[in-house]
Amino acid sequence: MVTVTLQTNHARLQQRLNDLSTIGVLPYGGVRRMAYSPEDLAARQQMITAMEQVDMAITIDAAGNIIGRYSGTQDLPALATGSHIDTVPAGGRYDGALGVLAGIEVVATLHEAGQRLKHPIEVIVFTDEEGEMIGSKAMAGTAHYTDAEFYQRLDGTSIQTCLQRIGGDWKQLATAQRTSQDVAVYLELHVEQGGVLEARECQIGVVQGIVSLQRYLVTISGRPNHAGTTPMDMRQDALYAASLLVAAVHDVAVDIPGDQVATVGYLDVTPNAANIVPGQVDLTIDMRDLSLETIETMVNALQQRVQKIEVTTGTQIQLERQHAVEPTLASPRIQETIAAVCDSLKLSHYSMPSRAIHDAQEMGRFTQMGMIFVPSQAGVSHAEDEYTSPEQCGQGADVLLHTLLQLDLNLL
Repeated sequence: MVTVTLQTNHARLQQRLNDLSTIGVLPYGGVRRMAYSPEDLAARQQMITAMEQVDMAITIDAAGNIIGRYSGTQDLPALATGSHIDTVPAGGRYDGALGVLAGIEVVATLHEAGQRLKHPIEVIVFTDEEGEMIGSKAMAGTAHYTDAEFYQRLDGTSIQTCLQRIGGDWKQLATAQRTSQDVAVYLELHVEQGGVLEARECQIGVVQGIVSLQRYLVTISGRPNHAGTTPMDMRQDALYAASLLVAAVHDVAVDIPGDQVATVGYLDVTPNAANIVPGQVDLTIDMRDLSLETIETMVNALQQRVQKIEVTTGTQIQLERQHAVEPTLASPRIQETIAAVCDSLKLSHYSMPSRAIHDAQEMGRFTQMGMIFVPSQAGVSHAEDEYTSPEQCGQGADVLLHTLLQLDLNLL
């Protein structure tokens, strides 16, 4: 049983969320705070000021990550938390920001109570989560250290210039790497960015892990021909083949027991004219699950469907794996601790995977990782109407606080 004595200041957390959302606010209420932009720089300074106000020592590593450290009573690896404050071009005020500001609020609560944990607490603001995740990848040792072109911005700005703006150093990027001897645990609070918790009327999501993502580029080659003079049984219609493939992608995901997902999200038709039988279709297939074995099962089933579609339509279908991300499982011990804390706080909870990518995925490659979800209204995220209520944000912060307190006691 977890003993509950401290509580975070929900009103203060909400005020900080409101204050941060004014930096990069768009006319219709969304937020645009792209990594390395003037808005990002202003927000970073706001985070540094908030950390300094609660007696945190500030460092900025070579990847530009801001690390606020609240010292512990013993020389032990840190209990780390945090997230990101950069946004998509037209995002909301909770994605990433809640995790950073809740971490600062946890430290503020302990500081007001005059309390130090055995372990130091670190609140980390990761660099460019919405882009190439250079911050968490550098910390995990998985960054592209020798490929500056990989991180070049769409406007042509080099990564060297970007990192220099925020106090980082491309030439020293490898020095940002850390180990489990530095960070004992990484625990991230995040809005769900989906509608599962709301649909299940649960207050807290206990994340099982962050899924593997495998993306395939598919080219379907048929034969363009006259839409009026080509009989149906003489066609090699690439779009007809694509329609069968889209249905097959859906079917292989739902036919296997489990929570896996598969999506065709992009489709390009050539020549894309009303009076021509389509000669080529390019599309993408996105598959996600915690289990690589499950994804392999889906891929194998899909390849069997592809062979049948080729015979039926007279087309050729080529699948090329374009992108793959290994899954990261959350620590069972941390999941159990989060659930026990929820029970003590009388908060309902649900065990679930994260199908979105987070900095926690990279951090979990070298240390124990856990994530706490709070609901997203209507499952909306990366949009101006992204919303999580002040009460829900505060509940998440309380779970974060008490999970860190329990881990501080039990990791020794």
